Formats: sequence, structure tokens, C-alpha cells
Amino acid sequence: MAHTNDTIADMLTRIRNATMARHESVAVPATRMTRSIARVLHEEGFVSEWKEEGEGIQARVVLRLKYKGKGRNCRPIINGLKRVSRPGLRVYRNHKELPRVLGGIGIAIISTSNGIMTDREARKQGIGGEVLCLVY
Repeated sequence: MAHTNDTIADMLTRIRNATMARHESVAVPATRMTRSIARVLHEEGFVSEWKEEGEGIQARVVLRLKYKGKGRNCRPIINGLKRVSRPGLRVYRNHKELPRVLGGIGIAIISTSNGIMTDREARKQGIGGEVLCLVY
């Protein structure tokens, strides 16, 4: 796997490509950040499961993607993934300014001092942070 400076954007692109190709699962390099994002995606029901394979530098996070319908009517649960904060332009918001994604249908994944969480959890805890990405 190629080395990248933005592991989050890489993860989102891999998921986006896998859903468009209707793949059952997708593997991304394992980092603390990709593990946390995978956990949030699973908790919020965007992926059916995630597990870690391999160890050391070869470690990968494997996400099992979810779809609605069968056959030709198969639609991915994840309709869109958008990177917000990036290495060249970090985006921070306090709990009052956190984005609402599609009126609450989607989620924003936020990196806070209490760990990676959804915009809903961060708002509930009254903490802001770095807006990593939007999932809808």
C-alpha cells in the first residue's frame, strides 16, 4: 500500500470507490485514526462490521459495507463522504458551530479532546473539535 500524508482522505476514497463498485468489504491501512473512524461508522450503522487484520506495518482495518436492496436495486448505505478538515486547511468548530449533516440524517465525525465522535455526541457533551469528515 502506498504511503500517504492524509490517511483519512485515503480511507474515505477507498470506501467511496468500494461502494461505487458494490464491493462487499474494503481494506484500509490501520492507524489509530482509521480504527476510530471505523468504530464510529459501525456504531452509526454505516458499516455492518469492522475488524483488524495483520500486525505491525501490514495491519489493515477491514470494513464490511452495507447496502439496501438486492441485485440491480442495490443501493449503498453510504451515499457520500466528504473530507472537511485537511492537512492544508484544518477546520475547528466549537460545539455550537458543529455542522448538522442533512438535518441529522448524516453525521460529522469530530476529533475532540475526548476522542473521535459524532457531531451529535460532541454537541451533547458540549465540546467542539476538528471536523474530520461528513458521512451521509
